[in-house]
Amino acid sequence: MSNLKITNLTKRFSEVLAVDNLNLEVADGEFVTLLGPSGCGKTTILRTIAGFCNPDRGEIFFGDKIMNNIPPNKRNTAMCFQSYALFPHMSVWDNISFGLKMQKISRQGQKKKISQVMEMLGLEGLEKRKPGQLSGGQQQRVALARAIVTEPKILLFDEPLSNLDAKLRVQVRIEIRDMQKRLGITTIYVTHDQDEALAISDRIVVMERGHIEQLGDPYNIYRNPETSFVAGFIGLANIYEGTVVARDGSRYTVEAPFGKVVIVSDGRKIPEASKTVKFVWRPEDMKIYIQGAPNRVKGKILQAVFMGNITDIFIDVQGNKMRAQIDESRKLIAGDVIEFSIPEDAFSILRG
Repeated sequence: MSNLKITNLTKRFSEVLAVDNLNLEVADGEFVTLLGPSGCGKTTILRTIAGFCNPDRGEIFFGDKIMNNIPPNKRNTAMCFQSYALFPHMSVWDNISFGLKMQKISRQGQKKKISQVMEMLGLEGLEKRKPGQLSGGQQQRVALARAIVTEPKILLFDEPLSNLDAKLRVQVRIEIRDMQKRLGITTIYVTHDQDEALAISDRIVVMERGHIEQLGDPYNIYRNPETSFVAGFIGLANIYEGTVVARDGSRYTVEAPFGKVVIVSDGRKIPEASKTVKFVWRPEDMKIYIQGAPNRVKGKILQAVFMGNITDIFIDVQGNKMRAQIDESRKLIAGDVIEFSIPEDAFSILRG
C-alpha cells in the first residue's frame, strides 16, 4: 500500500510554476529521493507534504486520508533541515525531548525513547552539551534523533548534509540509510547531490522545472537514462546524435559525427533507417582498444588527469570532444594518440 500519494500537484509562486501537475506514490517504508538542480521544485514538494505550503491544485494522501487541510502539527511527519534548526540554549537531551513534550509523553517514556535513539546514533555522553559545543556531524545526528524519536509516519529531509565536509557527508548518509532501514520509516529526501542520491535511495525522482524527468531505482537512473537532462545531470556522460543507417535484429548501425557505431537496443524504440537518434554512454564504459573489440575510436588526448584509482581523459576525436575514465597503469599525457572501444551494449537511447 502507498504510504504517501501525490496526485496532480501544482504550485505557482507569482509567475514561477514551481511544481507542474506532479504525480507520485511512495510505498510504506520506502526511501525516495527528490533530485534536481536549484529551482526544480523539490523543496516545494517536501514543504507541501509537511503542510508548510498549500498546493494550488492537487491532493496529498497519507494512506487513504487526504491531508490538504490538515495542519503541519497534526500530520505526524518530522523534518530534518539543512540548518539543523536546533535550539541553541537547550542541551542535546532537551533538544531531542522537545517533540515528545509536545506529545505529552511521560517523563519515563521520554527517557526510554531518548536513550534508545541516542544509542542508535552514537550520541551517548553528549546529553548535557549545547549545540555550540558539538561538531557539524554531531549536530546533524541530534537533529536526526529529534526527528525520529517521535516515531513519525513520514520522515522528511531537506538537503540535510550540505553543511558537512565531503568525508563526513559520506559517513552521515550511511548512518541515515542504516537508521531508516532499521526503523522502516517512509522517507522523502531532497538533495542536488547525485552521488548522495545514488548511494542512499530505493528510488530516485529526477526533477527539472517542476516536473519529473525520470523515476526509477539508482541502477536504472544511471545506466538507462531516458533524456539528455538525466544523462547529463546524473554522473558524467558522452551524448551525441547520429543517423540510423542499418539494422540487424536488435543491432543498429548509427552514423555519428565521429564515425559509425553499432548500438544494441536497450529495449527502447529506435527509429528506422535514415532517422536521427540521440544516444549516450558513460566515460567508464570506454576501454583501451584490443584487436577485434567493437566501436573503435581513435583520438588525441587533450588532457589526462591522474586520480589515483583512475585516469580521467579528455579526448579529441575528429573535432569531437569525448571523456573516458580508465584504470591504466601507464602514464598518459596530452598529445598522445590513443584508441578506445565502446561496448555495443554500453549505449542508452534518449527520447529527448
